Amino acid sequence: MLKGPVQGNYGAFYSLDVLEHIDPKNEDVFLSNATASLEQGGVGIIGTPSLESQAIASKFSRLGHVNCKTQSELKATLLRFFDNVFMFSMNDEVVHTGHEKMSHYNIALCCGPKHR
Repeated sequence: MLKGPVQGNYGAFYSLDVLEHIDPKNEDVFLSNATASLEQGGVGIIGTPSLESQAIASKFSRLGHVNCKTQSELKATLLRFFDNVFMFSMNDEVVHTGHEKMSHYNIALCCGPKHR
């Protein structure tokens, strides 16, 4: 996704456990390419460990997680590429809309890509 968009037009994409491994300087390229192949009414589902979760992550895990964000930061980033972003939190196997600072994993449902 850093070299270019996927060919074709699609109604959706999902990216789970990827964004935290993308160098922040390549984040816009990654998200631009991901949204470029979406239809106008398309959606994206993006999931990533929260920045707060990194305090209890192993040293090995933290080495590869170069781009974790708070839920608010993730939403602000994604709103540059989508008209609407709905945030969900996940702890263990429970998905909820609870207090974002206690979220171990953030899931964003992104709607209406802003094609550039």
